[in-house]
Amino acid sequence: MLLPVALLICLAIAAVFALVYSRALTRPIKELSAVTARMATLDPDARCTVSTGDEIGTLSENMNSLYTSLLNSIQELENEIAKVSAAEQSKVDFMRTASHELKTPVTAVSGMLEGMICNVGRYRDRDTYLQVCKDQIDELSVLIREVLDATRLDMLMENQAPTVTDLAALVDQVAAPYRLIARARGVRLTIDGSAGFNAQVPVPLLEKALSNVLSNAVNYTTSGKNVRVYFEKRSLIVENACAPIGSEQLPHLKEAFYRPEFSHSHDTGGNGLGLYITDRILSGCGLPYTFEPMESPEGMRFTINFP
Repeated sequence: MLLPVALLICLAIAAVFALVYSRALTRPIKELSAVTARMATLDPDARCTVSTGDEIGTLSENMNSLYTSLLNSIQELENEIAKVSAAEQSKVDFMRTASHELKTPVTAVSGMLEGMICNVGRYRDRDTYLQVCKDQIDELSVLIREVLDATRLDMLMENQAPTVTDLAALVDQVAAPYRLIARARGVRLTIDGSAGFNAQVPVPLLEKALSNVLSNAVNYTTSGKNVRVYFEKRSLIVENACAPIGSEQLPHLKEAFYRPEFSHSHDTGGNGLGLYITDRILSGCGLPYTFEPMESPEGMRFTINFP
């Protein structure tokens, strides 16, 4: 009689242990299943908390690591897509604005030519207005060249390999035509390359940026005043005496075709692309810069910092 009873007790105990073991084994598996379902929806808070110390615990850690890498990759991809979208939108906006800027002188020249052809009013003085038309066309040629340069910047920055360059010699070379312009405008252009240094830069792009900076400095400097170019530590500094640009306008100088309030005309304000192109070049080359007012002497200071 005792044997069957003992057998039944053993079977009952075995069944209880089997049930407990089964639940202990399936609980982490069920938890993994629930977490993977949340991971499938890219829930950022989904994490496996199973820590059994066996193969299932290792699987849980690997899943967490893999899911974190997946989320990071997705975030990086979304950031890149956003950058590309922003860049494409920027190109669309630029071309739309460029189209408007190009239409303005074309319309003006067309109107003057039509007036001369029809012998209307002041346009009867053809000698005067033919020269005005030529000046407008010359400005248009410069603007078209600047627009083309701006549209090619991305390709140029990808294809231009940096080379070690003597910056003092480069500045002296770029400044050569501006010495003549400065003299004609009654502006003193001084260049001190004694503290110059070498830097690894894409030379053609930096030449363009420096040319724009020097052009602005010479053209905006008051007659009889100075433009000073010099090196300090690992920085190239261009200072010019002029009416300082207001703080509310400074952030807009990087925008295409923006001209400060005091220079909305093409005669004094250029075409508004110089600093836009300069900003894109220096930013693309990883060269931080500042453009800020000076108090003594009154004017503006452009500083490019080299690594």
